[in-house]
Amino acid sequence: MIRQLRARNLARSARRLRHLNAMFVLVARPLVFGIALLLAGQAQAQAPVPPERVKQLFELLDDPSVKSWVAEQRNQNAGSTGAPAEAGASPTDASSGAAAAPGQMNTMASSTLDRIRHHIERIVRTLPLLPGQFARVRAETMEDMSSRGSAGVFMLIAMFIAAGLALTWATYKITRPFRLWVIAQSKDTPVGRAKKIGGRTLYSTMLIVSFALGSAGAFMLFDWPMLIRELVLTFLVAAVVTWGVRMYVMAMLVPSFMNVENAVEVRALPITNEAADHWSYWLPRIVGVFAFFGAAFILLPGLGIDQDGMMVLSLGADFVLLLLLLLAVWRRPRTQRDGVRHSGHTEATWLLTAYFVVLFLQRIAGLYTIFWFTFAAFFLPLAIVLAQRGVNFILRPGSEEAGRPTIPAVTIAVIDRGIRMIFILAAAYFLARVWGLDMQSMQGSDTTTMFILRGLINVIVIALAADFGWSIIKALIERKLGIETPHPVISEEDVPTLDPQQARLHTLLPILQNILLASIIVMAVLMMLASLGIQIGPLIAGAGVVGVAVGFGAQTIVKDIISGVFFLLDDAFRVGEYISSGSYKGTVESFSLRSVKLRHHRGPLFTIPFGELGAVQNQSRDWVTDKFNITVGYDTDIEFARKLIKRIGLELAEDPEFKHWVIEPIKMQGVQEFGEYGIVLRVKVTTRPGGAFSMKGKFYLRLRQAFKEQGIELPFPTVHVQGLENPHGAENAPLEITPELKMAVAQSHTNRRRKRVSTTE
Repeated sequence: MIRQLRARNLARSARRLRHLNAMFVLVARPLVFGIALLLAGQAQAQAPVPPERVKQLFELLDDPSVKSWVAEQRNQNAGSTGAPAEAGASPTDASSGAAAAPGQMNTMASSTLDRIRHHIERIVRTLPLLPGQFARVRAETMEDMSSRGSAGVFMLIAMFIAAGLALTWATYKITRPFRLWVIAQSKDTPVGRAKKIGGRTLYSTMLIVSFALGSAGAFMLFDWPMLIRELVLTFLVAAVVTWGVRMYVMAMLVPSFMNVENAVEVRALPITNEAADHWSYWLPRIVGVFAFFGAAFILLPGLGIDQDGMMVLSLGADFVLLLLLLLAVWRRPRTQRDGVRHSGHTEATWLLTAYFVVLFLQRIAGLYTIFWFTFAAFFLPLAIVLAQRGVNFILRPGSEEAGRPTIPAVTIAVIDRGIRMIFILAAAYFLARVWGLDMQSMQGSDTTTMFILRGLINVIVIALAADFGWSIIKALIERKLGIETPHPVISEEDVPTLDPQQARLHTLLPILQNILLASIIVMAVLMMLASLGIQIGPLIAGAGVVGVAVGFGAQTIVKDIISGVFFLLDDAFRVGEYISSGSYKGTVESFSLRSVKLRHHRGPLFTIPFGELGAVQNQSRDWVTDKFNITVGYDTDIEFARKLIKRIGLELAEDPEFKHWVIEPIKMQGVQEFGEYGIVLRVKVTTRPGGAFSMKGKFYLRLRQAFKEQGIELPFPTVHVQGLENPHGAENAPLEITPELKMAVAQSHTNRRRKRVSTTE
């Protein structure tokens, strides 16, 4: 047993070492490639720059005010598509951006095409100049790193990445109790799943911080030359970003190589193992390449690459990212539902391919603003949908073994809408910065464009606030309505108890929900119009005049609505109650502003306007008394029959099936009348609404058995035919009594009895 445990521990250690080696290769490969790209160049060398001037340049670039100014200029250049040529640009660049000749129609389409053509011309002119710029970069970097060389820089990066992995391994060993706590959380409850995902996220954060402290943090403890410091630290930050994305992706998707039990149930998204493995493989690599390019583009301007060169290099980086994205899209596994592959996989793949190609073409054409809007138009809804699915999947009801615990719908709505609001506001802020808008300057600007943009931003904020408020109100109402209210029906089956409070809630809350929705929509629309500068006072006055005119023209509808309001204020009926009004009767199913729906016990559904309802007879309030007749023979002992009826009524009142229904047990009131073939006894019972139907059937069965045992006769109509003449002349021959004749006579007696009973009641 001990040998097996040792072998198992050795196997786990080997897997972890292979995992760390893979992480090292994943992080170090793009960094090594990036350093090689920076240090490589053509053989042509420019005149060497004196080291003193290089040091002055880097000291100037290290100044915080200069850094902020460079960042602002870079953002403005990236956000504008038609920026003028910089001071360092060639004269042909300046001429290419000249305005159109007088008399030429300068429409939006033509100006956009001109900008695209000029942008492509700049790319073509810059391509032959890149080798010289890289030669200058190589000369400058080799001059500053003459003491170490490129191999020394590689060794520094590898050494500090290894230090970060070592500190991460130490953190992994130390935090074993926390890992066991995360594993011990229940997967069958929403709170347990939330704790699992939150614990994995916190644990990933600790590993990321450990890697950052062991790599970039340890590097900053030493004094390095300025250029080496900038190079190594920038790429170490890119490595930290790549490592962080990998850790968070693993925490959310839980790929199969983590060997987590029931991984499908504890993920943050409802995806299969194949999909989790696929995106856990591709997302860190795509982000790692993106982080490497970002680090290189941060360093290259300070090393001598001008704006045009950066633009050309960015196209190469965009092409590499495009290839990675297309590989990830085309190699993704097909989704399966209940073992059946979901259709539309190929169509979605081609659509995604076309989308990413369009993004790449927009980058080539220099349409950066349109690029970011196109980017947000796809990834913002995708993020919102994934967040909604993740929240609903994590906080889904628990399993039956755990008692099916649930999270309040209000909490789920707040989390879902809160995440949606954060995504939309972040996207709006990002697009505003891409467009070159400053929120503070917009407040003091009076131009038409800024006025419209301020209005649009206010409209978005108002719409988000209205959606957030309505989601909470709807969740609260649905939570109240989610308690299933039993509906009384007129049948022979057992009917559960009707909760009056819940019936009242089911009556009023849907109407209140519709009123609140209409109020929120009206208020939001008015606030949006006011934010756009439209005077809403005349609109409100005009709406009042229109309302008065509609009221005069639709008096019947107004009458129905007002009648319904008073019916509800009087609490005349509730959802689930059985009522009758005139020729209509049935169970109340739902309301609208002008009508009520009644379901008859035989199935038909009546929709009755409140104005036509009239007097209402509610048969589901408090209690009901049911009276019915029993006929016994004329020679029956009435007192003995009364005692039998009372005894059976008391037995049914103590029966667990009917005990909660009975208010007063079944008992005999007295003799109703002397009928044609027996004495009619009057019997009554008082129960809760809906409780007498099934109990009456059980009472009849027991009473028949008791009367049979005691010899009490239950008479029924019979026919004796005597003395009729034979049609062939035999005077004393009796007429043949056929079964059809007996049935007809008995039916006539029964019909007469029913008419007489209905008139007496």
